Amino acid sequence: MSEKLRLPAEESYAAELKALSVGDQHRPPGWALAPRQVVTYLMGGKAADGTPITAKYVGDKRLIETAVATLATDRALLLLGVPGTAKSWVSEHLAAAITGDSTLVIQCTAGTDENQIRYGWNYAQLLAHGPRREALVPTPLIRAMEGGKLCRFEELTRMGSDVQDTLITVLSEKMMPIPELNTAVYAQRGFNIIATANNRDKGVNELSSALKRRFNVVVLPLPGSAEEEVAIIVKRVGEMAHSLDLPAPKNVADEVARVVSIFRELRSGSTEDGKVALKSPSGGLSTAEAIAVMIGGISQATFFNDGRLTPETLANNMIGAVVKDPVQDTAVLGEYLETVLKKRRGFEGYYASLTDLI
Repeated sequence: MSEKLRLPAEESYAAELKALSVGDQHRPPGWALAPRQVVTYLMGGKAADGTPITAKYVGDKRLIETAVATLATDRALLLLGVPGTAKSWVSEHLAAAITGDSTLVIQCTAGTDENQIRYGWNYAQLLAHGPRREALVPTPLIRAMEGGKLCRFEELTRMGSDVQDTLITVLSEKMMPIPELNTAVYAQRGFNIIATANNRDKGVNELSSALKRRFNVVVLPLPGSAEEEVAIIVKRVGEMAHSLDLPAPKNVADEVARVVSIFRELRSGSTEDGKVALKSPSGGLSTAEAIAVMIGGISQATFFNDGRLTPETLANNMIGAVVKDPVQDTAVLGEYLETVLKKRRGFEGYYASLTDLI
């Protein structure tokens, strides 16, 4: 087993990518796989030699087909959705399947400036020899342009609008001017950009209309049914527990179903049968947060509860996911516990444990 805490997708799934590439035809320039094989890699299936391909994304296949078709053109791709809809996960696996390199990433924040997008300078070289190509420090964007690969922008709307617009020339002209050297970097065939964004969190900067026009937007929704969400969480929890050397308790699927039921009701503002209206907490209670709750609970069960996964081992993690605003969200959760969970069979442990903590 690797000593790395987390391997990039192209290393974790190297055998699947190799199997899909055998006999692969009709690849766009610079692509490691044909578009059909990229979709198979994301959605699951079988390679030509019979190798089973695990599903990386559980959802509408047409969304992935649209994303892949977009990247085969000269338009950039924007994956849009509320937090926890697997935007970053899909972005990483698309880059791994298409170019074999998912590591060219720029994490956008309020502090991201133009130098982190365009290029920087080695000031020792700059002072010693003046402006020259050897003194330029390439960003992941430049490396992607020169190598004909995909550059990933995580949380694009986190950085300021003026910095976002740095991308307009790159997306329009497929080149980046370097006026200090009186030259430019020109993108090679295969280059494109995958960006992710959400408009739910605070601190979001709207994309300018000029930049929006240069992206094709694919909206990734939350899972449509409880069964689909449970399947996603059970799969990801199993993979993450294995990578962390945490033994997965036998009752994981049962507890996932209960946590998902609670999260979906609080998220939607009504009980599953639609008979009781509820207040929703300020947080999103996404699928990703449910996965984090389960992993935290399994870790606590492994080290402090003899491997037994119980509502008590999950309750603290659930409080952290639900209660983002200590006043408002505590009241919302308290009302839900008393009006819904107190009367529900099979949830007695969750009612008692959560009630003790709020």
